[in-house]
Amino acid sequence: MKNTQAILIADKFEIIPTAKRVRIFYNNKVIADSSNAVLLREQDHVPIYYFPREDVRHEFLEQTDHRSRCPHKGEASYWTVRVGKKNSEDAAWAYLDPAGNADMLSDYLAFYWSKMDAWFEEDEKVDVHARDPYHRIDILKSSRHIKVVIQGEVIAETKRPTLLFETKLPVRYYIPRLDVDFSFLEPGSIKTHCPYKGEAKYYSVRAGDKLLANLIWTYPYAKTEALAVADQLCFYQEKTDEFTVSED
Repeated sequence: MKNTQAILIADKFEIIPTAKRVRIFYNNKVIADSSNAVLLREQDHVPIYYFPREDVRHEFLEQTDHRSRCPHKGEASYWTVRVGKKNSEDAAWAYLDPAGNADMLSDYLAFYWSKMDAWFEEDEKVDVHARDPYHRIDILKSSRHIKVVIQGEVIAETKRPTLLFETKLPVRYYIPRLDVDFSFLEPGSIKTHCPYKGEAKYYSVRAGDKLLANLIWTYPYAKTEALAVADQLCFYQEKTDEFTVSED
């Protein structure tokens, strides 16, 4: 399937060949290693890699009795991944007798992202899920005037924000650290991961008698495509008392 165009199946999903080398690790062993994987994009689902059978380490797979059914792809069979004393139940699946035009998946296996220890595209670790080739991030420097007010206190104000435009998401305004008043900030209680931007660290804001938990996030070590916002701070603007954006 390599070097072919994306194949659209009944407007429900499409299969996209990729030239990336994709690897899966579990308990310090390589479970799959392929430069011939395909990416399945399905309506209302995150993208999923499917690996040619010959690129999967079958000695680490044990077939189970579990089955599931997809109305577009047919019945899925499952395998547990076992390496030494560690195992991940029903972590892999395949359509041994796919329905309809999904028959091209009959020689491929897929794995639940969260049930494996680590995923790599080439030599870069990818978190959360596979990156969608149609999901874009555009990052632009701006001179817009941004002002953030909570409980009558100006928490941040800048005329040099960086704007991040991400497919299907609101515009986010990243503010330089020097333009944020850290006297109102406290360490947040969570961390999150984005496959496009990296690991986010959070801050809470305490102003007056109000505590807004985990209101601000930052990517101290942003991924390559998001380096322009690395270590800048971004507010959930919809959760502030006043978040103004002007062109003055």
